[in-house]
This record gives sequence, C-alpha cells and structure tokens, in this order.
Amino acid sequence: MTDNLWSTNTPDRFWRCLTDFSDFQWDAAIEKACSVLQLPSMGRDIDGILKNVLGEYQFGPSHWQLSTTKRLYYLLKPILPRCFTRSLRQFYGDYAQKHFPLSWPIEERYVRFLWDIMKNLLQTAGKNETEFIHFWPRGYRFAFVLTHDIETARGQANVNKIVELEESLGFRSSFNFIPERYKIDEHLIRSLRERSFEIGIHGLKHDGKLFSSREVFNKRATKINKYLASFGAVGFRAPLTHRQPAWMQSLNIEYDTSFFDTDPYEPIPGGTMSIWPFEIGHFIELPYTLAQDYTLMNFKKEKTPRIWLEKVDFIEKYHGMVLLNTHPDYLLNPKNRQIYETFLWLMKIRGNTWHALPRDVAAWWRKRANANMIGELPDAIGAKIRLEGQEVVIDVNSEQPRGI
Repeated sequence: MTDNLWSTNTPDRFWRCLTDFSDFQWDAAIEKACSVLQLPSMGRDIDGILKNVLGEYQFGPSHWQLSTTKRLYYLLKPILPRCFTRSLRQFYGDYAQKHFPLSWPIEERYVRFLWDIMKNLLQTAGKNETEFIHFWPRGYRFAFVLTHDIETARGQANVNKIVELEESLGFRSSFNFIPERYKIDEHLIRSLRERSFEIGIHGLKHDGKLFSSREVFNKRATKINKYLASFGAVGFRAPLTHRQPAWMQSLNIEYDTSFFDTDPYEPIPGGTMSIWPFEIGHFIELPYTLAQDYTLMNFKKEKTPRIWLEKVDFIEKYHGMVLLNTHPDYLLNPKNRQIYETFLWLMKIRGNTWHALPRDVAAWWRKRANANMIGELPDAIGAKIRLEGQEVVIDVNSEQPRGI
C-alpha cells in the first residue's frame, strides 16, 4: 500500500481541466517538465515523481526513522534543563539549514513543475487556452488556514485570548489538543465549538515516542482514534511533526497537518514541496506552508511577520494554500503575540482570500479532485488557463468576491 499512497495526485486531478486531453498528451507534458524538478535520480514516470516529491522518498528509505542520537534526546528531554535544550535546537537548526537540499522558506520547483506541465500540455495540444475548475470556491486567489497546537496547560489557559483576537478580525481557527499530557478543559472545547472554531488532536502524550515502533504506534493509534471520536475531531497533527505516512493510515481522520512543503528545522527535516493539499492514502494532507512560530520568532529572531508575508505573496501567485501553525504557549510572550496580531491584521486587509477551517479545505479539495463538471461542486467556478508567451496565466472573473 505504501507505494500507492500518493498515486492519486496526478496532474490531471490537480488541474481539473474542462477540456479532454489524451493520456498521451498528459504523459508527454509531464516528461518534458521533469527537468524543472532537478532530481535526476527520480525517473520520469508520474508515480515515481509523486512518491519522491509528495512522499519525500527523495530523502532516502530511512527518512521517517529518527537517528539514535535523536531518540536518546527525546528520552532524556524531560530531565534536561530548558536552556540546554534550546541551545541544542539552535545548534541543530544551524547545521540542518546548511545541509538542507530544499530551498527555504520558499521551495518553488514542484510549483514550477505543475505550471510547466500545463504549458507543455497546451503547446502539445495546439491550444492557447483551456478552462478548468478553479482551485478555490468562488474564484478566491488562495486559501488561508489558521491552526494551533496546545502544548501545555499554560498554553491551554491562553487559548481564549487568541480566540478573542481572531474573532475580532473575523477569523476562525483549529486548536489541536494533547489528550494525555494535561487535563483537558472540556468547557473550553464546548466554547470553541459554539464559537465556530475547530478541535483537532495533537498526538497522545507529546513525548517523542509515538513513532518509536510500529507496535507502540498501533497501541497509541487505538487510543487516539477513541479521542478523535469523543472530541468530534476529524483532523490530526503529529507531535514534533514526527510522521510515518503508511502507519498513519490507521488513524480515523479526514485530514492531517503533520507534513510541510519545506522545513529544515524539524526533527525530521524535509518537505513535500507542495503548497496545495494532496491525498495520502485515505486522508487529505494539508501541509503547513508558513514557518512555524517558534522557528520564526525564537530561532530566526524575527521581529516582524516579514518572512510569512513574503511566502504569502508566493503562494497567492500560484493560487496555493497558506497554512500557519502557531502555539498558544509561545504566544504568551507579548512580542510573539504582537507579530501574530500584525500578521492577522495584514491578512485581513489583503482580501480575495478564502479563509476556512482545515476540515472545510480538506473537504473542498477532495470533492474538487473528483469533480468532472463545475455543477458537481457548490461554489465552484470555471476559470481560464491561457498561454502568454511561455508563461501560464490564470484568468478569474473580475466580478468574483474580494473580501475574506
């Protein structure tokens, strides 16, 4: 099953063209675009490309396994001084970035690959334009998703302040709870639901051991599934973004947010290179596409949301998904909170954004991938893809809505 977890994410299901192109035309367009990826050992068949890019197989067969050093670190972490663990993380981050094979914070090769496929397809078919089902409802230029991981009881106590900030600006988000690390505030969960926020699950204990073995994972997955049902949750994010896509098929989830497009700073660095959702087996993956708050504020020492905003510009250009993960624990720091608040204000005035909860984005992407006509998907519109010289341009009806 592992070999087929990403096979449904073919370029034709990504683009959803309303013109019939032959398999030969798609294959020729894909083969011609392969050089854009700059991964010579990958091969040119689409299954292999998807496995190596979305499936991160380009990083080797042991990519999902923590090294002995990292396993020892997570074993000792509870007794190590916090200042020491922060120093280790800083040292690791410096080393990881220098040896990271992807670009960060913007990795554009897979994006350019998909755009190049469309250019080649139109040229092969002798067409200057075609219509397709637009990426997002009602022609919005990009999707905007806010998520939060609640790491400790102190972070849980800070949730209401974040909710009040987001509500004041018209935003809603998902909060991911750790069921067996701190006492869950059931009143808070009910309040979040009543205020149209979403609840997700963030592992089981957050001790770095979830993926330590298949046996351990299976035992914990059984408990996680029970918590998913009792919380009424359909989304999951693995603690520390430790991840193993084949094992995660045991989770009763509609979507996951444990992967990312590019990130050298996580315990398992790498990236799917995708700024859009995609399928991993039975669930939709919503990769986070903006640097996590800890990376931006604590590691990179940024004082403004500049890096986030530059990435948003890139994602908007290619009609992708802006997904941010922040932590109520880190946002207790007034300086960190100010950066987040500034970012939200700027996103508020940006406009032409589909702001949605992750469950709604996952549901939309799944339905769009299976739709053959615009009428099969509520709020879907047709948009035009055309060639302008050697560039692919997407035209959306100018009368489409411009607010959040």
